[in-house]
Amino acid sequence: MDYSVSNRDARRLFLHLQGLSESPRRRMSGAELQALIERLGFVQVDSINTVERAHHMILFARNQTYRPRHLERLLGPGGSLFENWTHDAAIIPSRFYPYWQARFEAERERLKTRWAARGGALFERTLEEVQTHVRERGATLSRHFEKEKPKGGAGWWDWHPTKTALEYLWRTGELAVAGRDGFQKVYDLSQRVIPESHRAQRPSRAEMVDWACDAALERLGMATSGEIAAFWDLVSPAEAKAWCAARLGESLIEVTVENADGGKPRQALARPDLAARLAEVPDPPKRLRVVSPFDPVLRDRKRARRLFDFDYRIEVFVPAAKRRYGYYVFPLLEGDRFIGRIDMKCDRPADTLSVKGLWLEPGLRFSKGRAQRLEAELERLARFAGVGSVVFEEGFRKEG
Repeated sequence: MDYSVSNRDARRLFLHLQGLSESPRRRMSGAELQALIERLGFVQVDSINTVERAHHMILFARNQTYRPRHLERLLGPGGSLFENWTHDAAIIPSRFYPYWQARFEAERERLKTRWAARGGALFERTLEEVQTHVRERGATLSRHFEKEKPKGGAGWWDWHPTKTALEYLWRTGELAVAGRDGFQKVYDLSQRVIPESHRAQRPSRAEMVDWACDAALERLGMATSGEIAAFWDLVSPAEAKAWCAARLGESLIEVTVENADGGKPRQALARPDLAARLAEVPDPPKRLRVVSPFDPVLRDRKRARRLFDFDYRIEVFVPAAKRRYGYYVFPLLEGDRFIGRIDMKCDRPADTLSVKGLWLEPGLRFSKGRAQRLEAELERLARFAGVGSVVFEEGFRKEG
């Protein structure tokens, strides 16, 4: 029998599963930070650093006591986290590493076809040279090869061939990220970074599909087979669809989820104990929080529109004259609703968090209470980013 879920219940369950319902004031131990990342599944890594990098912003949004050094302790050789690829570069619990083995196999052929086509024999030769270098000399940065000139044109993605080789060997599991120097990856052989207990496990394709689909649904609460496939980007849409069909009526039920904008309800799948889980979902904190554009609650933009009626687009790659908001604008979460977005960046030489613009969603007002909540959040964020004060730029733009 079809089960109907209100939009309020759907978004609150999702926020809870994504670690946004607990008090952000509680202090976290290293084990609790590890547990949070396992709960999320992964934390996306991005190079843009307007306030702090994406992975740090994602974790800070859930706990204001978090600092980057806490994450660094869990990464590196023998660590409980590793870096590789989901739908993008990400930090992933090391105990999930066995399920990436099948991905490495698939990436070997896909990336070789994609990248080797531009380099031919040079690509193969460079792979061998880089493998020998890392094996004999240990941890390596791409800049160790920077004196080389790209051969055969501009290189791949404007990388020199050895950078391409390093990325290929990392994406296919032969190398792992042993640390970072600034934001540059330090590569080493996987056997020197990933615990042997994880590397030794080789789940079958069926076992990997079962784990990936089950773990995705656990973190989504309710989802279509396509959303389940997209969560880790480990399985194909067809594999996820078959997995769901095989379990429907036993370990999965069909549900109808109300859309935030009042549009046609969405059919989805959930676990049979959904009603009991919804009854136990706590109210999220009422505070206002700045959220990374790469936060997992927003990664699937279409799903975010259905759940929150929030249409978010990052405008980094939009020409400046065509941007509606700004280069790197942060969503604002208040309780269980996204209420707007804010354009800001750290000016480290000036020791400030500089705010350029603020836009509230249609129908919302910048009340005194909301202004106080925003001010408190910006002050927390300034301390987190290591700057002394918050300033509003001349010409500050505010709508709402």
